Formats: sequence, structure tokens, C-alpha cells
Amino acid sequence: MQSISLDNMLINEIQLGTGLNHAVESGRRADFSLMLALLSSELMESTPQDTDQAPVQSEQQLRAYFELPTPQPLTTSEHCYQRSAEQAKAFHEASIVSTRLLQGLQPTALTFPVENTKGLPEDIFHNLSVHERRKLPPEEPHPISASPQNLYASLIHAKRTSELYHAA
Repeated sequence: MQSISLDNMLINEIQLGTGLNHAVESGRRADFSLMLALLSSELMESTPQDTDQAPVQSEQQLRAYFELPTPQPLTTSEHCYQRSAEQAKAFHEASIVSTRLLQGLQPTALTFPVENTKGLPEDIFHNLSVHERRKLPPEEPHPISASPQNLYASLIHAKRTSELYHAA
């Protein structure tokens, strides 16, 4: 039998290792009873307790705590064109250092998507003549409004509708 120290409190059966299993398998009832008696009878020690989690802080709270500036926007906003013009002016009048300083203080957008090109790439749109541009549809193409959650239901509905029209 393994020696069990009384100096260390046994909280759960995992601390006994395989000794409890071996006592059951070999039929040593006295060892099994002794090991169970050595386990702590305190219910709060053997029952897993959920600790109170620290409240989750939002990104804005963390930015305020660490004194971080606002993140760099991904696409353009109304201020990005003005800021990029100021950075270009600072580059031409001063140096790259002042441009980097302005970028750090007031970040501009990462991308400046083209506007008013009827969904075409900018180089293709500008190569079109005025007559060809006039023939383009007046609005930008809208993305498909089907959501992934309703895709299956939409496909079934379309299949049933198709079957009705082809059967008639």
C-alpha cells in the first residue's frame, strides 16, 4: 500500500492517484475505507466553485485607461480627405517626419474606395467615353440581400416555385 501523509490534507480523490483504483480492483476493503476516510468532508473544498469574473471592459474603456488614440479607420469618412491633404502639404513643406507625426495624431483611412464609377474599376470607368458612361445603369449595383441564415429557406422556396412553373 502507498503511504499517505496526514500532513497534507486530501481534498479530492485525484490526489490519491491510482491507489484508490488499485484498492478496489484487488479487493482491499480496508485500504479503500482508509483512503475515503482521509478525504476532506468539507463540502466547499470538494465542490467546484465559480469565482467571480472580473467585469469585461470594452475597447473604449481600455483605450481610455491606456491613453490610446482612436484606431485608424478602415474606409474613408468625411474627415479623411482633409487629413490626407494636410499630410501631403506637410510632406511637401517639411519632411516625412512631420507627415508621420500627423499620421500618428490623426490617422487617415487605410483605403479610399472609388466613388461614382457605377461599380466599375476606376481605370475602366475613366476610359469610357461620355456616350458609353451615359448608357450605364444610373445606380450602383446592390449586393444580394439574402442572409446566410435564410439561405436554405430561400433555396427551397425558389426550388418549389420553379417546380410549380415547370409543371404547369
